[in-house]
Amino acid sequence: MSATGTAPKKPARKKARDPWYDNAKFILVALVVVGHAWTLAPMSVREWPYNFLYLWHVPAFVMITGYLSRSFEYTRDRFWSLYKTVVVPYVLFEGLLALFRIYVGGEDLRNLWANPHWPMWYLSALFFWRLLTPILKRLRWRVLVAIIVSIGAGARATDFLDIARVLGLLPFFALGLRLRPYHFEALRTRRARAVGIAVMVALAGFARFSDRFFATEWLYYRSRYSDFESSDLQAALIRAAVIALGMAGSFAFFTLVPSRRTWFTTLGSASLVVYLFHGFPIKAAEYAGFTDWTDQHGVLAMLILTPLALAWATFLSWRPVSTVLSRMIDPISYLQDRQRHRTENRLRRRAESGPR
Repeated sequence: MSATGTAPKKPARKKARDPWYDNAKFILVALVVVGHAWTLAPMSVREWPYNFLYLWHVPAFVMITGYLSRSFEYTRDRFWSLYKTVVVPYVLFEGLLALFRIYVGGEDLRNLWANPHWPMWYLSALFFWRLLTPILKRLRWRVLVAIIVSIGAGARATDFLDIARVLGLLPFFALGLRLRPYHFEALRTRRARAVGIAVMVALAGFARFSDRFFATEWLYYRSRYSDFESSDLQAALIRAAVIALGMAGSFAFFTLVPSRRTWFTTLGSASLVVYLFHGFPIKAAEYAGFTDWTDQHGVLAMLILTPLALAWATFLSWRPVSTVLSRMIDPISYLQDRQRHRTENRLRRRAESGPR
């Protein structure tokens, strides 16, 4: 009994991390690797599975990003974290990937850092989405506003820092901010899973003939309406339809994500490592002339590329690998941790040695 006559309170247990989110993160980032690997296969073979994947997997990735960004506010600590984990990796990997593509692949890249190249658009977008988070959270009709902005942005958006894609994909980020744990809980029922499977089958069927309705470029949310052979009204309707399909596919995907711990649950925490490092071997295969072979063996190429991409994503996520690579992604935190450990060890050794 305590002095007040009441039993001391037990320390509150830390709430266990829900494995569903890590499962979703790993699957989505692995599909990013698969989608990029598929670009090595001929368009005639990969077009419809590629379109099916891009109808929903990037929207779902952005939606999860929005959901996990809900706590961002305009505070000193949050800005410092944004700088360390988004700005610094963007500067480093935009440069590293560019050096690789220029000096190994002989590519001619322009406007480095001002115009994100290949997968670097995501870090640029994440920077702006995080800055918009406190504003969006205070908007009552944030998703509707984001849809209107996305549709309007297609008319005049700029390539600078991929603002076109930042605004184009904004509805999915805004929707992610709106979601709460109980929304995801509702997607874990058998009925929801049955609906999700039906939606995925329907989207796969639609993707088989989607080229009759719009070009694959629409799924990147980056081009101006003037780049397409459509009137502004037709283009706005296509953008709205693509957004609707992306949302439907995202929720359908969420119903299929395992809610229990799996062999890949712990890998989900390394999604940024996978995202930033996965492109080097894909580009290396392209420079080595692998596409000359895939042009002649399209189906076989898809059957080879898909498991290889999944294996590469798994390897990069593996704790011994991701722990080392994460130091390059966030070198500031790594150096701070090393300095702190050195200081702690020095103080401990001094305490153990006792007074002299």
